[in-house]
Amino acid sequence: MPNKRVIKTYSELIQLLTFEERFEYLKLSSIIGEYTFGSERYLNQVFYRSPEWKRARRKAIERDGGHDLAVEDREIPGRIEIHHITPITLEDIESGSDLILDLDNLICVSPNTHKAIHYGDVSLLARSEPVVRRPFDTCPWR
Repeated sequence: MPNKRVIKTYSELIQLLTFEERFEYLKLSSIIGEYTFGSERYLNQVFYRSPEWKRARRKAIERDGGHDLAVEDREIPGRIEIHHITPITLEDIESGSDLILDLDNLICVSPNTHKAIHYGDVSLLARSEPVVRRPFDTCPWR
């Protein structure tokens, strides 16, 4: 019996209020590109350079305000990546599936959040609260 792909959406995601809930909704716990492209990775690179993708990417950034997982207090200070909420496959690109450009399948993420989503590693996520420092807590000989 073939694996049936679970379709997740931005519309569902934004119903979740916290960054942590949104991360859990998106978490894949897999290796990037493992089942999506493999040796055909060059095809997705051609897609990511297309004017259609650049337009969809720009719309997602505008909609999310450049915030990580579209959470208002999580501004992305550097490079903004766009994550496909339902991962796209080689077949999606070859067939021109709606999933590849659908804004309901795109979300802004920081590079670390993107890695954490794919690898399921919460240690990659930025802390939401500041680290409380104490005198000498960074001193290597104490």
